Amino acid sequence: MRIEDVRKHLTTPLTSPAYTSTVPRFTDREYLNVVYRTDPGALRAVVPEPLGIGEPLVRFEVMRMGDVSGFGPYTEAGQAIQVHFEGEQGEYLHAMYLDNFPATASGREVSAYPKVIGAPSLYIDHGALVGTLDHGTLRVATATMGYKHQPLAEDTARAQITVPTFMLKAVPGYRRGMRVQELVRTEITDVVVKEAYTGPARLQLFAHVLAPLADLPVLEIVSASHILTDLTLAPVEPVFDYLKGHVQ
Repeated sequence: MRIEDVRKHLTTPLTSPAYTSTVPRFTDREYLNVVYRTDPGALRAVVPEPLGIGEPLVRFEVMRMGDVSGFGPYTEAGQAIQVHFEGEQGEYLHAMYLDNFPATASGREVSAYPKVIGAPSLYIDHGALVGTLDHGTLRVATATMGYKHQPLAEDTARAQITVPTFMLKAVPGYRRGMRVQELVRTEITDVVVKEAYTGPARLQLFAHVLAPLADLPVLEIVSASHILTDLTLAPVEPVFDYLKGHVQ
């Protein structure tokens, strides 16, 4: 294989890529979002500067992907922390767990999503929308929300899922130093909100050393939403370089 041909490949293994190079379009992505208040000290321990923290709010999300170009259907769960950067309000993606390896590899390598393999699920059980996350054989999160109790305004639903998203991109070198260490920003685009609801919700987090969601404890449920949408993820853009110590 010629050098110029090697340069065309984006991922390893060279002859059997872990994921496709297509830009994924999400059709029928279904959200269960539970926003809760947590311990401010716990947030300060995990949110990297130069991101700032206002209210100590975390969004636990479970997303069932009905159809994703390049990956197929899968389910994902995680935590997003409300932050601000240079006057812009957004969310810092703290943890993401999903049941699809190509989407995991692509999210980490091409972008900076903090994805690892887990076993999330989203389903209806006797009038409740239920979102769970297991790590191996152990339950680490259970969220419940009243199923379609009250309509949620389309503009409100759109605003909830299109806030700017910040992530930490870290690529180690071969001698234990860092080759890349950046704060990056992305957002959701081309959004079509198909259904949106709100209602009462509860959230339980269970301690696990390899899935430490409970390190951000639930002190108060603030809001909940159930949203069905089509969308596209924009490419990430670096906004701060930790190795150079300045804004991009």
